[in-house]
Amino acid sequence: MNFKHLLTLFTGLIECMCFAGITFGWASLMFVLKKENYFQDLCPSSGNQSVNTTESCPQQDERFSLIFTIATFMNNFMTFPCGYIFDRFGTAVTRFIAISIYTAALLLIALSSADTAILLFPALPLLATGGILLMLTNMQVANLFGKHRSTIITFYNGAFDSSSVIFLIFKVLYQNGVSLYAAFVFYSCCSIWHIVRTLFLMPKMHIPHPVPEGYSYGLQCQKSDTSNHLESSRLSNSEKQCGSVEQVADGNINSLLENENKGVVPFWQCAFSSLFAFHFIWLSLMQLRHYMFIGTLNPTVTRLSGGDQDIVSHFTNVFAISQFCGVICAPWNGLLMDRHKRKQKVSDSSVDLRASVLSLTVTTAQCLLFSICAALSMLPALYPTFILQVLNRSFLYGGSAAFLAIAFPSEHFGKLYGLVMCLSAVVSLLQYPAFYIIRTHLHGDPFYIDITLLILVLLTFIHPINVFRVCKQKKHAKEG
Repeated sequence: MNFKHLLTLFTGLIECMCFAGITFGWASLMFVLKKENYFQDLCPSSGNQSVNTTESCPQQDERFSLIFTIATFMNNFMTFPCGYIFDRFGTAVTRFIAISIYTAALLLIALSSADTAILLFPALPLLATGGILLMLTNMQVANLFGKHRSTIITFYNGAFDSSSVIFLIFKVLYQNGVSLYAAFVFYSCCSIWHIVRTLFLMPKMHIPHPVPEGYSYGLQCQKSDTSNHLESSRLSNSEKQCGSVEQVADGNINSLLENENKGVVPFWQCAFSSLFAFHFIWLSLMQLRHYMFIGTLNPTVTRLSGGDQDIVSHFTNVFAISQFCGVICAPWNGLLMDRHKRKQKVSDSSVDLRASVLSLTVTTAQCLLFSICAALSMLPALYPTFILQVLNRSFLYGGSAAFLAIAFPSEHFGKLYGLVMCLSAVVSLLQYPAFYIIRTHLHGDPFYIDITLLILVLLTFIHPINVFRVCKQKKHAKEG
């Protein structure tokens, strides 16, 4: 560990906290966009009377929900091709693509107005895509800190969650006279920060794990970065071997041990394994529960408050502030995994996988409690719901990234992370038909949708059970 490593860590934390996941502050931005009369022309009364800010407009809410659905879909779906770009072309190329996309998205929002609200359709998905790319390139920083990898990965994911507070800041600035145009133009200028980090504090290709002695990175040492990367490929051969047992499809230990001896684990063997399949189900269902909550928060609070905009603004602020606590909550999951590893007497990669069972179980239990609270149609119930939501979301994404880093070879991390996010994006498209059902058939009350999601969350307990089964199979295989 040296000063440059620490500087890379903390600047990456700032980048994730201030930029990567601001799309998920949608509830705060949506409040401002409604004040600016975006999509107000869809409301039946908009043509013959002034804007009524005390009543919800279902058609307007549905249009905003569609934008959020597309944004969250792109946030996940694009990670697979971007993960391939990251693995194939390295950090620098991936980050410059991310910076270009992110800046373009901010400028599109800055240039939009009530008359050009259609610009939000490309802007929000581009903003989400650029943010997840920045996040993807930053997670490799954990490789610099060896024993604390899980903690730092979850810490960065918590910072990603906390970045949704940025739109709350925009909302407060707007209420104090700062226009959306000025706020978003200023934020687009901050892309200089990303460029500086890319050139001086990030590798041209990848940060290897384990990090070889004397490893360096950054613009002033591109040559040594390349040579060290080649050296790390040789040094990490043992890691690939010891991590390969976790990539079985359904307990085919003999086939796996043959690959282990060869030191080769094909990407598609990882992708078609039971570990990956159940992880996909686990992530997708809980993610859908979170997306539905965020997407319906504004209309739900509007309905429960009788259209009182002061109450809507209050709960929007409380929700956004609670999201900032994600950076505090997320490391708990990594600390839980790292602490459990240190208690094990055996030192091999299977210890990491066994440590993840407790983390996965705790995360699933949190989501179950969150789903129960979210189903309660009472304003006071929103306070514990916000707490459980931010805690579970922090555990969910940090734990998901840490699990993939633990259970599969590091050279496939970018592709596997992208693939699971891409597949979960398809599941997240269920948001929009759910929004439509709530608006039309349920008359704005999401109770029955919430109960359905609660039942689906119960199914996610199968993932930690399966991981425990794979750990036992490996133990028996070694003893045999």
